[in-house]
Amino acid sequence: LDVIDDLTRHAATHRELALLTHEPPGREAYPGDVFYLHSRLLERAAKLSPELGGGSLTALPIAETDAGNLSAYIPTNLISITDGQIVLDRGLFAADQRPAVDVGLSVSRVGGKTQTAALRGAVGRLRLDYAQFLELEMFTRFGRMTDTRVRDRIRRGEAIRAWLRQPRYAALRPIDEIAVLVGLSEGVFDGLSKDQVETVRPRLAAHLDAHAPGAARIVAAGGKLDDAARAELVAALKELTGHLPAPAATGTNG
Repeated sequence: LDVIDDLTRHAATHRELALLTHEPPGREAYPGDVFYLHSRLLERAAKLSPELGGGSLTALPIAETDAGNLSAYIPTNLISITDGQIVLDRGLFAADQRPAVDVGLSVSRVGGKTQTAALRGAVGRLRLDYAQFLELEMFTRFGRMTDTRVRDRIRRGEAIRAWLRQPRYAALRPIDEIAVLVGLSEGVFDGLSKDQVETVRPRLAAHLDAHAPGAARIVAAGGKLDDAARAELVAALKELTGHLPAPAATGTNG
């Protein structure tokens, strides 16, 4: 793994040198060869054939955006060169969302090929639900939402955001991740507060081992969850969350 921190400063230095040597400036005053410079550097990352020793080299370039502007010249260049991007948001970090990943702007062009069938099937429309929640949340700041469907979407989005918070050094097993995604898709966690999610999180693994062994075997074998396994997970999660105290009322839910 080759971490390059960061190509924004690298490009700025290259621009200064180019301007000092009177090279013709291009977009944002960068010289015309800056894209070639970065692509030549990053495309060295590859999977080697056995004849060349095998193994692989992964490049992880880092770029700093100007006020979150992802459409600037250097970020768009890197997006076009790489196989995806992880976008970190300062606002999410300030709101205590760790890791502060903007799931709407973060993209993987190869991630679906590396995921198991069970994980792909569990994701469903969560990405779309969360994107809609972020838009609706902005409007709730201007007044109370009385529409039932809107309130339901907000509760679903708040649950997704609470589960996206990941304590440091607290990795989840594949079956735990899939169970959380299934629970979010089926609305099991709708209405849970952040504190309630943090209460459920450490109990999740042991509870699934005891109450969803069939689904765990399918996930361990790399298979796809059938309706029975999905129902087993939903039932286990409902039992886990059924004894929690009612969440405190929030201004968002009206």
